[in-house]
Amino acid sequence: MNQPLKIVIVEDHSLCRTGLTDLLNQRGQMQVVAATGDGELVAQLLRDHQPDLLVLDLRMPSIDGLSLLRRLRAAGFETPALILTMSDAQEDLSAALRLGVRGYLLKDMEPEDVIAAIGRAARGELVVAPSLMLKLAQMLQTGAPGTERKDLMGSLTERELQILEHLARGESNKTIARALEISHDTVKLHVRHILAKLNLSSRVEAAVFAVEARAKAR
Repeated sequence: MNQPLKIVIVEDHSLCRTGLTDLLNQRGQMQVVAATGDGELVAQLLRDHQPDLLVLDLRMPSIDGLSLLRRLRAAGFETPALILTMSDAQEDLSAALRLGVRGYLLKDMEPEDVIAAIGRAARGELVVAPSLMLKLAQMLQTGAPGTERKDLMGSLTERELQILEHLARGESNKTIARALEISHDTVKLHVRHILAKLNLSSRVEAAVFAVEARAKAR
């Protein structure tokens, strides 16, 4: 039997923190191993529990979620992170994507949709609130001024195009490595090259880019 996916929640509102914890634990496939409203405790919680996903609020009194994530990355923590927030501002979405978050969800989504998306993110998929997809597409369209999308795609090697297709399906590096029978480090290197060539900041952006490019080619 598979072990439950381990989740750490960082949310300063106790009611939201408790409610989200209960909903995730009821799913069975996920277990909230720690939940806190204190950003100063997060590094130790990650060391203690080695979670599959860190769920972060964006706005907290002591430190905002993105600043906390920058601090954790600088300290060497690579735990995948998902932002759960009330903010649908494009600048917040853009800043989160530049930090390579696994997902960006809104608190006004249906609870079942939030829980399902968190589960997908914990399993390695990329998730973005449906209401933000237009903003994400607009960000991509303005991300490379003066360059046609097909020209950017033409700069990718055959292997990079293969990996981009896997990214569009929301697959993790490990899954891609197994599918293509290459090493995890090789996938990471290719992903970095793809982001640089496409002038993108994160895997989420690359996934949306690939889906849009595929739709325009039909």
